[in-house]
Amino acid sequence: MGSEYGSLHIFFFPLMAHGHTIPMVDMAKLFAAKGVRATIITTPLNALTLSKAIEKIKSLESKDIHIQTIKFPSIELGLPEECEHLDSIPSGDYMPSFLRATQFLQEPFEQLLLQQRPNCVVADAFFPWVTDSTAKFGIPRLVFHGISLFSSCATVIMSLYQPYNNTSDDSELFVIPNLPGEIKMTRLQVQDFVMKDDLDFNRFWKEIKESEVNCYGVVVNSFYELEKVYADCYNKVLGRRQWCIGPLSLCKRNMEEITYRGKEVCIDEHECLKWLDKKEVNSVVYVSFGSMVDLPNSQLLEIASGLEVSKQQFIWVVGKRKEEGEEWLPEGFEKRIEGRGLIIRGWAPQVLILEHEAIGAFVTHCGWNSTLEGVTAGVPMVTWPVGAEQFYNEKLVTEVLKIGVSVGVKKWSHFGEDGIKWDTVEKAVKLVMVDEEGKEMRNKAKVLAHMARQAVEEGGSSYSNLNALIQELSSLFHKCFFEYKD
Repeated sequence: MGSEYGSLHIFFFPLMAHGHTIPMVDMAKLFAAKGVRATIITTPLNALTLSKAIEKIKSLESKDIHIQTIKFPSIELGLPEECEHLDSIPSGDYMPSFLRATQFLQEPFEQLLLQQRPNCVVADAFFPWVTDSTAKFGIPRLVFHGISLFSSCATVIMSLYQPYNNTSDDSELFVIPNLPGEIKMTRLQVQDFVMKDDLDFNRFWKEIKESEVNCYGVVVNSFYELEKVYADCYNKVLGRRQWCIGPLSLCKRNMEEITYRGKEVCIDEHECLKWLDKKEVNSVVYVSFGSMVDLPNSQLLEIASGLEVSKQQFIWVVGKRKEEGEEWLPEGFEKRIEGRGLIIRGWAPQVLILEHEAIGAFVTHCGWNSTLEGVTAGVPMVTWPVGAEQFYNEKLVTEVLKIGVSVGVKKWSHFGEDGIKWDTVEKAVKLVMVDEEGKEMRNKAKVLAHMARQAVEEGGSSYSNLNALIQELSSLFHKCFFEYKD
């Protein structure tokens, strides 16, 4: 297959954020393994990190992956110098400026299209202008959302029907119409930009939706068996083409690839595994809220107290900012939980940890990468959504797949708020780890994990979808080539 598609060249253009870049790099590896020439488009500072990630590739027959940089106008748009990644913005207040800055990438990107003439562009949904750019050169553009099909369907339907307008207060439940499963939400759980027409991001979101309608199709980090009802809804009801080619995290098969995801880990992976090796099967709770969530110290105190009182063993990943001062921990906490709990301050090898047999539950913010990694590892979840589309993912986990329990967060926010008390944390963790209900969730999760691995193996749904997509793009290329020759 490699030689058959060797003339095919695809650009991969992720948003400069870990949750978007990591799966896009995984995707580039998948295409490269099929013999496709893959070029990742990014900015100079992000290129340094991506270069290290690509160096870890040892298992691919083809290593035809390249990085091409374009300048990011951080200073020109009022951002701090060398602010080229969402992880580097000082606060959420800088998010609008960061997104505006990405629009100034259009001209240099089009210069790259003119120079290299790729056969296809896979670009992040947060770059809606790419659809217009590729159309100028007759190049098919594929959108990568980085979210589930369940969330994609819910988001589109919510925009079309606006069911939240039929409620009398923010806490009243409403059903998302025409979405399979009788899914109920409240206004408090809906993204603020969806309901407020005066916000800049609302206008930006409309551009995203329009670019998706006009593009060639959508590639999805999921597998058909996980959310087949919503895959069919996306295709038949919404009339949009999609290819499920995930879970993309399964493309990492050697230790270095699994460990190195986004940034250098701040803990020795071998020491981490040695710690887990001493624990019994399904006996450890893994707690992580992703790279963007920054919970207040008061909420972290409640989490610490809940974990301690639960008597469960745990690994807890906290942000790097927590290195300075320990006011977010109860006095004497680390001494009391010594041997039972492990706190990781910074970046953790999440996939490596989740796939260890000692992990019995995952307390997660329900970002799609984390959610899918939990599914792939066969681990039931305690869901703690914060912002973005995470409340939709919670519904998928708890109500559709039935492999998790909600901790009870009521309100959508940008980066996390206070509100969950220690006893609620204790109850949710013990339900998944100890109760019969948790055992049932674990059994269902293990079945889904088996399906995930089958999907990416030869003959599986994602394996076949990837081949079909590459074959289609190759046919387009050859058709255009011969028409040009004639």
